[in-house]
Amino acid sequence: MILEKNRGSQLAFLLVVLLAAIAGQTEAQKSAKLTATGTSCSSKLKCNTCIQVEDCVWCMQPDFKGQSRCFQNGTQSCPEAFLYNPVSTEQILMDEQLTAAGSAASGYHYESSMSGSSSSSSSSSFSQSSQSSYASSGSQHASGSSSSRIVQIQPQSLSLQLRVNEKHKLKVRYSQAVGYPVDLYYLMDLSKSMEDDKEKLSALGAQLSTAMKNITSNFRLGFGSFVDKVLMPYVSTIKKKLDHPCDNCKAPYGYHNHMPLNNNTESFSEEVKGAQVSGNLDAPEGGFDAIMQAIACRSEIGWRDSARRLLVFSTDAGFHYAGDGKLGGVIAPNDGECHLNSHGEYTHSIYQDYPSISQINQKVKDNAINIIFAVTANQLSVYEKLVQHIQGSSAAKLDSDSSNVVTLVKSEYAKISSSVEMKDNATGDVKITYFSSCLNGGEEVQTAKCENLTQDKLVTFTAQIQLLKCPEDPRDWRQTIHISPVGINEVMEIQLEMLCSCPCEKKGHLSYSELADSCNKHGTSMCGICQCDDSHYGNKCECSASDINSKNANDASCRPDNTTLTDCSGRGNCVCGTCECHKRPNPQEEVSGKFCECDNFSCERNKNQLCSGKDHGICECGQCKCKPGWGGTNCACQESNHTCAPPGVTELCSGHGVCECGYCKCNANEQGRFSGRFCDKCPTCSGKCQELKDCVQCQMYHTGVLKKEEDCAANCTLFTPVGVEKVEIDEHKDEQICTFFDEDDCKFMFKYSEVQGEGLKVHAQETKECPPKVFMLGIVLGVIAAIVLVGLAILLLWKLLTTIHDRREFARFEKERMNAKWDTGENPIYKQATSTFKNPMYAGK
Repeated sequence: MILEKNRGSQLAFLLVVLLAAIAGQTEAQKSAKLTATGTSCSSKLKCNTCIQVEDCVWCMQPDFKGQSRCFQNGTQSCPEAFLYNPVSTEQILMDEQLTAAGSAASGYHYESSMSGSSSSSSSSSFSQSSQSSYASSGSQHASGSSSSRIVQIQPQSLSLQLRVNEKHKLKVRYSQAVGYPVDLYYLMDLSKSMEDDKEKLSALGAQLSTAMKNITSNFRLGFGSFVDKVLMPYVSTIKKKLDHPCDNCKAPYGYHNHMPLNNNTESFSEEVKGAQVSGNLDAPEGGFDAIMQAIACRSEIGWRDSARRLLVFSTDAGFHYAGDGKLGGVIAPNDGECHLNSHGEYTHSIYQDYPSISQINQKVKDNAINIIFAVTANQLSVYEKLVQHIQGSSAAKLDSDSSNVVTLVKSEYAKISSSVEMKDNATGDVKITYFSSCLNGGEEVQTAKCENLTQDKLVTFTAQIQLLKCPEDPRDWRQTIHISPVGINEVMEIQLEMLCSCPCEKKGHLSYSELADSCNKHGTSMCGICQCDDSHYGNKCECSASDINSKNANDASCRPDNTTLTDCSGRGNCVCGTCECHKRPNPQEEVSGKFCECDNFSCERNKNQLCSGKDHGICECGQCKCKPGWGGTNCACQESNHTCAPPGVTELCSGHGVCECGYCKCNANEQGRFSGRFCDKCPTCSGKCQELKDCVQCQMYHTGVLKKEEDCAANCTLFTPVGVEKVEIDEHKDEQICTFFDEDDCKFMFKYSEVQGEGLKVHAQETKECPPKVFMLGIVLGVIAAIVLVGLAILLLWKLLTTIHDRREFARFEKERMNAKWDTGENPIYKQATSTFKNPMYAGK
């Protein structure tokens, strides 16, 4: 029980120490950040540059005696009336209620609809209770919104004053309205390969309209087609081929708007059925020309302002893009404007190049249009890469005859309408980051997109707006930023005013005075400082610049020589020929000297202390001035040598080193390197260890050259070693360890030390460390037996192989003998011993 209690106390103590260390580190980091901020503040000499630094304030007091008028808030004293510290503010200008589904959204309202309420920086524009009221209250919306128009984003307009590097959080709410209008424009490739697709689309026109009207009753449908530019090498320009490029084909064209958006389904089917296909030569089509005209010609196509705009692009081929027009001699870039005649035909097809992907993307963003690329399987991978570069677009697989077009459009619309993604037109000086918990209801995470939405759900985004820096042109200090959902033509307008200037720098302010007495009537007093005219300079405009030679002479007197063009070493201001050194944020640090060349803070440090601390020296003009008893560049060296020798010894470092800064720096010789506080140790040197070796051997192990008892007793009288199980040295007792191997290759160790008043003390290892004994005879006999056995095994193997070989040869011989077909009654190689000869002259008598 006591043990557990002690262990608990130890853990508690360690926890306290750990927390203290973390708190100290956090405090140190905070202090370092504050110091860095204070330094950046003090370097700003004007009010407008001061307030552009985070946490910096400006003091306009005329007779300000502080180190710098620009300082970190709270670090210097300045009357509140003269302190300028701009604060970011927000004011709601227009805040209509959302048009939501049923009664679920009807109760939602902002606290000050169409009013001028404001909030300070980093505050939320909406209370948390507003979101809960959206989901709970519903009866209050029976009379409808304050406006008859459909509202899906809230608030609609606000003004915001924002300071540099401050993060202002703004709540943005979105809810999809029931029955929100939909405009669907079907843009079709009518080259010859899409002939069956056209027939199928004509038959399915009514079904497409019915499917969309089940989603929203306010639905309109339009139709257009495209082929390619009527130029070589896109189409054949031969007269016959130009009039009839293929069987049952009409002449090629760039783009034709057959039917503007309307709700006449029968007219759509008739237009699709009546449209004739055409032909071209190359595989890619001029679809980008058609997309650009279908978007740019808003009135001709009939796009409504308050509607979700869908453009279905149907093809089985690739696309031409910017630069391809040069193949046909077209070099004029696409201007992104509408060029349709009264018949809905694209008139500039042969005069302008194809648009680029970035142009298409910009038009889509400007007009809030969702493009659905309905393409065949062989082109799907290409268009899937394309949609990554066009905002709000998607790609889906179209059957070879477009039989699935209704299902495709319906599913893609469901994907588009069930998600919302926030976008903005902020410039590079303004950074907007979006956070939302979507429908999870938990902690917000960084995201601009929420999915799986329905018409009765409210989504809240937190737009964190941060001004990174003030634009160089003051005309850009006022900007209008639009935040809107992708594909929805509704925006939240933010009238942004960047707090990049000070009111005291403008006429009419109390701190603004022309030809002021404080500026010797040679300049304008603004924000507590002087803005001198062209003929004077200095803090109080006290220096005349009418004589250029006098001014050059004054500037030269602020430089140490003619080799530099920097006044006052870059650490001060040259005022009428005299350097006025800059003030430091830390009052204990100062810059001094005729040319501001000296300081008391840039000397060499030791253990993070200037000149090793005030007890060792002080910093004067960038160099350490050491106090008596200390030396070196950082005053860390003791000038006394008494610490380099043991008490009562005059020889420094035992004669094996040099004394530097009160410490021994040991030398090395051919036997090894000396070590220790006084360079009196050398483990690899032959010395005391060698002298004591023989006596330790004979007294402890009865071995060695003095192993005889009478020899050991006669020569070893100075000490008697004490046996220990393991030899370990104690550095504090200045013990030395010795290690040797005897004639039996056994290792033994001992240590010795000189004890004042007691003499030499030796402790030796009780048992030597010997290698295990080896039975040599057994090893030899084993090797011989192994050789014999291996030899016998080889002989047996040879005998076995020869026996097998002989048997195989004998069997082959027997087989050949049995196969021989000789006559058993006659030897084929036998010849008779007698021969018969006939005499030709013999007549037979």
